[in-house]
Amino acid sequence: MPGGTILVVEDSDANARLLERLLTRDGYRVQFARDGAEALEAVSRDSPDLVLMDVMMPTLDGFETCRRLKGQAATRLIPVVLVTALQDRGDRIRGLEVGADDFVTKPVHAAELTARVRSLMRIKRYTDDLDTAESVILSLALTIEARDTTTEGHCQRLAHYAVRLGRELGLADEGIDALARGGFLHDIGKVGIPDAVLLKPSALTPEEFAIMKQHTVIGDRLCGELRSLRRVRPIVRHHHERLDGSGYPDGLRGTAVPLLAQIMGIVDVFDALTTPRPYKGALPVARALDELEIEVRRGWRDRELLTAMVRAGFDVSPLPVGRGTVVDWASEAGGDGGTVA
Repeated sequence: MPGGTILVVEDSDANARLLERLLTRDGYRVQFARDGAEALEAVSRDSPDLVLMDVMMPTLDGFETCRRLKGQAATRLIPVVLVTALQDRGDRIRGLEVGADDFVTKPVHAAELTARVRSLMRIKRYTDDLDTAESVILSLALTIEARDTTTEGHCQRLAHYAVRLGRELGLADEGIDALARGGFLHDIGKVGIPDAVLLKPSALTPEEFAIMKQHTVIGDRLCGELRSLRRVRPIVRHHHERLDGSGYPDGLRGTAVPLLAQIMGIVDVFDALTTPRPYKGALPVARALDELEIEVRRGWRDRELLTAMVRAGFDVSPLPVGRGTVVDWASEAGGDGGTVA
């Protein structure tokens, strides 16, 4: 039996019961809503696996309800099938524009309905599997941070800083999303670094530093299994590159260093400078920006990024409640970063 929960949104009792018979026969659990407003509430409350929704409804029609579902991050991946008697091509185009995943035409043909629902439910399961895998990796990243009690909150701060700088630079939403995830994941590869190196309280030897630098390569490999992290991988691999080619792991120069990785690198150094560590105190923001100016003059950082940080009024005030996401421990373990080497 396929299994899964389907929300049927239909103001006609007779049509709703017909759809229920067809769907339960195929092993699905069925919930009901009578109009778009009820549907939005039900989806928010119960998170069904698929929404089967009539187009012509009172109060809030199927087009507008679908548009709202697809406009919210929490519900946009739930497949929506619009059930309609409308034959006009313009109506179908409108349905696609608001994000509908498929259409079923009235009167409903049982075999067609079953086939379309099965196909979309299968895709939904694949999506859920990917989401679960990514969640595991994100949890692992936070677990890595927990290995070192001196870096508490580093994940959240770095995601916050990177997103703030990305917005100041006018990046598109997909870039902002990659920065938020990259804040969490850029040092995920430290899962493969021994505690004796990662947590060493003194400067690393050249041999130990060579081991530390491998975290970028390990992290890139870990993220490489998920297509959803495609835009995050350059952050993970290249956030320790420098514009003059003196960074690692690939010694990239200039514009060969991905912009998102440059953003993560500069905010990582800012966070390392403005938070206390057992081996140093926290610098005031103005002093930290002066240190970043030195790195710009050395040819390590892009002046435009530093100018944007100043323009955005970077500070170290508490993060907004409920926000959070990130970590670059590069500077933490004695010699893995920009100024804090």
